[in-house]
Amino acid sequence: MTATTDATWAAQTPGGTLGPTGRPRPVFPDPLVPERHGPARIVAMVNQKGGVGKTTTTINLGAALAEVGQRVLLVDFDPQGALSVGLGIDPRPLDATVYDLLMEEPDVTVDEVLLSTSVEDMDLLPSNIFLSGAEIRLVNEVAREYALQRILEPLVDGYDIVLIDCQPSLGLLTVNALTCAQSVIIPLECEFFALRGVALLMESITKVQERLNRKLEIDGLLATMYDPRTLHAREVLQTIMQGFGDKVFHTVINRTVRFPDATLAGEPITQFDPTSMGATAYRDLARELLARWPARV
Repeated sequence: MTATTDATWAAQTPGGTLGPTGRPRPVFPDPLVPERHGPARIVAMVNQKGGVGKTTTTINLGAALAEVGQRVLLVDFDPQGALSVGLGIDPRPLDATVYDLLMEEPDVTVDEVLLSTSVEDMDLLPSNIFLSGAEIRLVNEVAREYALQRILEPLVDGYDIVLIDCQPSLGLLTVNALTCAQSVIIPLECEFFALRGVALLMESITKVQERLNRKLEIDGLLATMYDPRTLHAREVLQTIMQGFGDKVFHTVINRTVRFPDATLAGEPITQFDPTSMGATAYRDLARELLARWPARV
């Protein structure tokens, strides 16, 4: 089954109300709870610019997907360990992380690294600063771009969705994430300088598609940190729409202080403030994604 089209969603739109992207605001169907789990769709959260909402989106989208019955695995693939911290886990004292799995440490198994989170049906592969040494050690390895794929292959049958939070660079770790993923989400801050690196990012994704992973698709660009009160944010969002059209999600994530508050609490916004605008936005994004993705058979 193919994904639902924008025309179909628009037809479901009451009164033709326009969303922040200037298109009719769709009504996405309530997701169906999977009858069985797996195999998972692997999604890389990528942007080489830092501070655009990759980690916030990984945590909160994952939690929103878990709320509707999806079994979710989050992969912290950033040496800063921000994803782990945002879920209330201090990565510094961890004895085993995704780094040990990448380096094929003989005494470390996936089960030893895998952690439960406060969200039911959402697990985590954590990382810490040791991951920064992985790129150097992987350089001389055979099939170095497939190291993460090797880790995830035994896990995908137990989950519906795997979200990989990538570091803010286009180095070997990010290439590993793109190589094993079915699709990419690109969080993009509604700020002029955030637009400057998009062409380079698209070029890198195209190279991975051509050389390493022909099945890789772009799920969409996600406008984040949007402040509708400012002309600058509205102009940037309009520019994103002009450049990428239907590749831009209908869902837009507004700027709010509740996101950093939730991070400090070590909880997703859907738990920390379940009725907030931010929680509603990520639930909308989860529904939009599930409507876009082909049904699993």
